[in-house]
Amino acid sequence: MRCKRCHAAPVAIKLPRHHTALCAACFDRYVVDQVERAIKHYRMFRRDEPVLVAVSGGKDSLGLWDLLQRMGYQTTGVHVQQGIGGYSGASEAKTRAFAEAKGLPLIVYDLNKEYGGGVTAIAETSRRSACSACGTVKRYAFNKIGRELGFPVVATGHNLDDEAARLLGNLLRWQVDYLAKQSPALPASHAKLIRKVKPLFRLTEQEVAAYAVLRKIDYVIDECPMSHDANSLQYKAALNQLEHQSPGTKQFFYLEFLRRQPIVGAESTAEAVVLNECARCGEPTTGELCGHCRLIAPLAQTHQTESGGRNNGRADPSIVSNIPMSVDWTA
Repeated sequence: MRCKRCHAAPVAIKLPRHHTALCAACFDRYVVDQVERAIKHYRMFRRDEPVLVAVSGGKDSLGLWDLLQRMGYQTTGVHVQQGIGGYSGASEAKTRAFAEAKGLPLIVYDLNKEYGGGVTAIAETSRRSACSACGTVKRYAFNKIGRELGFPVVATGHNLDDEAARLLGNLLRWQVDYLAKQSPALPASHAKLIRKVKPLFRLTEQEVAAYAVLRKIDYVIDECPMSHDANSLQYKAALNQLEHQSPGTKQFFYLEFLRRQPIVGAESTAEAVVLNECARCGEPTTGELCGHCRLIAPLAQTHQTESGGRNNGRADPSIVSNIPMSVDWTA
């Protein structure tokens, strides 16, 4: 079977939602075009802006980093070492190997060093699920590290499957506040917040995986062992069944939501939010204490006593590797 675009090379991947099948070269151009389209449509970042890329060691984040580097954007990776046994060790190793092979700068933020415990310990002391604790800590770290090191934007590897599953979950619970904030690009709504973008939102999980394989990216295949009972997996399974019966369902579901988002009150809800500064860390929050400080308070207090308050909450320049000397990372 020949590629339906160039009609010359053999097919490497079928794309049922687009009623087409592409060879490796045409598929590569398709992926790049989809990401470039997402960046331009939402004005995620400019060519002259440094972009902080959140990298976990999985196919999506490493695929995104590879794409942005190939497309000529100025990128630095940031990896959160979650302290989840062998899984986190393998994730960090894959991330470091990728950065070294490409000659790209990488920041590693180790939860054990910062808090005296990883995601499991944070979840246990806060009585929160591991996924909830992990998400809170990572969002906080990405924003704080990015701001302190001079990045105006952080990019994550969320794909179409991720965003469609998140949308389904928010709709099933009618979480209007979350619906209002669900977007491929969130602006910096406070002086201490940096922009958050998702350049892969037009690509399915299967397409990103195919890109990683064709690009020979060595990534962690196993899912996080703490996410086995995450609701998002159930939503993805339901959407996969619908997609199998009617290709294009995920794309229509999520992209139409973005087009119709004002109908669910996104604009009015977003404008109504007033951000203060956390009484403990000074980061933006809607209450007296931010969610991060409430989450890690028991564990952080113990660790601060034992370590003498190392770092005072600022990004540690010793966690940065492959950094160009022209950049002041301690500012």
